[in-house]
Amino acid sequence: MNKQEAQKRIVKLRKVINYHRYLYHVLDKQEISDSALDSLKHELSELEKQFPELITPDSPTQRVGGEPLAEFKKAEHNTPMLSIEDVFTIEELKRWQDYLKRIKPNKYFEYFCELKIDGFAISLIYEKGVLIRAATRGNGLIGEDVTQNIKTIQTIPLRIDIFSEIAPKIKEIIYDGRVEIRGEVYMEKKSFEEINKKRAQKGESQYANPRNLAAGSIRQLDPKLAASRDLKFLGYDIASDTALTMGIEKHSQEHELLVKFGFKAEKGKICNNLEEVEDFWKKAAQDRERLPYQVDGVVVTINDNQLFNELGVAGKSPRGVRAFKFASKEGTTVVEDIKVQIGRTGAVTPVAVLKPLVIEGSTITRATLHNKDQIERLGVKIGDTVIVERAGDVIPAVVKVLKGLRTGKEKFFNFPSVCPICKTKLKKEEVIWRCPNPHCPARKTEFLEHFVSKKAFDIEGLGGKIVRQLIDKSLISNATDIFSLKEGDLIPLERFAEKSAANLVEEIEKSKNIPLHKFIYALGIRHVGEQTAIDLADKFKNIEALMKADLKDLEAINDIGPKVSHSIYNWFRDKKNVKLISDLKRQGIKIISLQQKNKGQLQGLRFLFTGSLETVSRDEAHQLVRDMGGEPVTSISKKTNYLVVGKNPGQKLKEAKKLGVRVLTEPEFLEMVKAK
Repeated sequence: MNKQEAQKRIVKLRKVINYHRYLYHVLDKQEISDSALDSLKHELSELEKQFPELITPDSPTQRVGGEPLAEFKKAEHNTPMLSIEDVFTIEELKRWQDYLKRIKPNKYFEYFCELKIDGFAISLIYEKGVLIRAATRGNGLIGEDVTQNIKTIQTIPLRIDIFSEIAPKIKEIIYDGRVEIRGEVYMEKKSFEEINKKRAQKGESQYANPRNLAAGSIRQLDPKLAASRDLKFLGYDIASDTALTMGIEKHSQEHELLVKFGFKAEKGKICNNLEEVEDFWKKAAQDRERLPYQVDGVVVTINDNQLFNELGVAGKSPRGVRAFKFASKEGTTVVEDIKVQIGRTGAVTPVAVLKPLVIEGSTITRATLHNKDQIERLGVKIGDTVIVERAGDVIPAVVKVLKGLRTGKEKFFNFPSVCPICKTKLKKEEVIWRCPNPHCPARKTEFLEHFVSKKAFDIEGLGGKIVRQLIDKSLISNATDIFSLKEGDLIPLERFAEKSAANLVEEIEKSKNIPLHKFIYALGIRHVGEQTAIDLADKFKNIEALMKADLKDLEAINDIGPKVSHSIYNWFRDKKNVKLISDLKRQGIKIISLQQKNKGQLQGLRFLFTGSLETVSRDEAHQLVRDMGGEPVTSISKKTNYLVVGKNPGQKLKEAKKLGVRVLTEPEFLEMVKAK
């Protein structure tokens, strides 16, 4: 991007960021997530670093918040309440450290790490130990006087009473002088959920998140409303002018003193290097769901107060502190192109080709647009700036278009009327367009990749790239060809040598003995996923019985309705499909019939898994449950008996606690299976 292009992008970014910051900080409303807004601000900051001559005083990177609301008296801050610059990776944190070392080349950097509470910043002024004013951040220089509302928060002392030994000088300043304490007003998750629950019972709209509700409560004119919201305060700082006067040398000591002053404060941790900082950040990310309040990262501060002050301020952010944010689930980027993919059932899926962005530590270059209707609903064009969401293992998706960043050069995407691979006219089924040609090369490739996947024939070493290479070289054209491959066929191919070719042939041979449910799944019958394949195997016990099943037999199975049963019934009435099964058997495929279901001690129990498992894979965990007679499920309900939690659990953990579902750690689950 040249300077002229950067300037145009910067102008657009500033306009959009200012709009969303106004909604968020002044009106306590939100149209896009915090992660998406952080991503836009990060892009602007990086562009301004690249072209510092384009920085202007009114840039969002040079200010802290919006204008104060007119309903409250203005409150001027003696020491500005500055913002903290965000970093998202350990590499960015290392660049920050290198930057500090260039400024102070002979200094040792000790860091203090604390959780970054997702709350509402407040300044508290105490004179002679008594609270005389509470003010919001506002624009960093002037905030709003919200003293009466703040007095309703039980965790904020109206008078500082010291019950522990402190230096006489500090005690003297507290009771004879003026002290400024800063921290976050927040609402605990359980209080927020209780308020939304009551609103739902009354048919009222739900609040978006605890942070916005806490901010809105403080900005209400009636203190009784603030008192009813069960707000809390967490102290994190003694304003620098006060701290220096008191002779406090370390930021970590401020946290200790805040507790002695009667405030709740994070214990935090002193870190000697960035490796320790990263360890603290990783543990915090793992523990965040179990905390009573929302946390969106870790604040990393130079622990030496004198050094911190010497480092000074760059723009509107102190040089000596960074907010090390947790990996976001959303981010913003540009749609560089839109292409369509043809699935094994012929479904045509539009895919956005993206300017690379990092979400949850992974680089994303593709995101699904689901279908033609979704493109029209979003109004997405090639060249648009969009919000991309990634949740767990779900394929990233475009969820919103930021139309305010358009330049006029964006192009409409014309959804095809024929298959781009075989040129067959597409047919619409509900919201999905499909290529109806069963011999379409794209459908064939997708089917073969599905056929050899882990939940099907599970042929190790035969992934998607190798499958496509075998098709391109005309070595396979259907599923049965896979079982005729010899070492000599494979050795001439890229990435193959004698050893790797021999290994793959051996894996293909091993896969010929396949359990019935895996064989059913491998057939790629529309609407038949892993669990339905297991249910069919459990019901019919062998492939011959399933092939003869009528609609009544199929619909008698739990969770199989008319749509799925018709799909299964019709698949086995197609002569080409019957021939496929016959040909596979002739190739030596042995389908292991499912014996009577294991009446193990987990019989009748439903298990749901969330987060990343360390000892076993998710598929292996599911199989352990099935082997003991239990049922692995993919969504939570009152019928779920156990939720097994791995690293970085998601929303399911919160839902389980609400429903009273018993929660197990991975070691507890493995011990249970072992015990059984």
